[in-house]
Amino acid sequence: MFHLNQGGLFAAICGNGADVVIENVFIFFMFILISIMAGYLLGSVNTAIVISKIFYRDDIRKYGSGNAGMTNMLRTFGGKAALGVLFGDILKTALAIFIGGVLFGFGYVGGFSMGYSSQHMMFMGVGTYTAGLAAVLGHIFPIYYGFRGGKGVLVSATMALILSPILFAIMFAIFVLIVASSKYVSLGSVTSAILYPILVHGFFGMIGLTTPPTILLIAIMIAVIITFAHKENLKRIGNRTERKLSFKKKEKEPSDEK
Repeated sequence: MFHLNQGGLFAAICGNGADVVIENVFIFFMFILISIMAGYLLGSVNTAIVISKIFYRDDIRKYGSGNAGMTNMLRTFGGKAALGVLFGDILKTALAIFIGGVLFGFGYVGGFSMGYSSQHMMFMGVGTYTAGLAAVLGHIFPIYYGFRGGKGVLVSATMALILSPILFAIMFAIFVLIVASSKYVSLGSVTSAILYPILVHGFFGMIGLTTPPTILLIAIMIAVIITFAHKENLKRIGNRTERKLSFKKKEKEPSDEK
């Protein structure tokens, strides 16, 4: 029987036994591929680029940091534009993860999604987490826009909110504290991303379980990707040329990307 929280469509078709993945390896990897493709294609729909082109007849990537994300939209086109990006990026990420959840289930335990409920730890998280990771990569390297998109922070945050809301609350609180004290959004984003795999590992240790390797690996990959995407921001913070957060719409500045 199909159950969204217990194995999803794969479990409904194949079951949850010890050798079910090996016995149904074609269906298993086909569902993983669907999760990845759905995540990447949905993630590639860059809301900032869409809004800037439709409503402002312009391309956000030509201004400010050159980043097609919410912070640059706020600086360039103002609060309404940034709010549109917020809702759009949340929606596409939620849809991508939902597709992964339909295929493999969410498997929530103690408010934390473990994905597919398997006796083999390495198979846990294959649907929702791979879809989420693919959405992050699609957002940063969108196939529809010449592989030049945003930095994946809002997509990653939405992924954490859906799959581990308690951990998201901790990361968001730290993000707010860092941004409030430094006015550097990038510093708060990178710090929170680095904390993600640490908190994931800590959560499973707290409830006395081994951390599923797939979930931990994806959390580490998210941290690395977000940090790498902000490498230029971190350099500018070091030499004190990074733009600080402001809620006021500024005059459009040409992109400082090389």
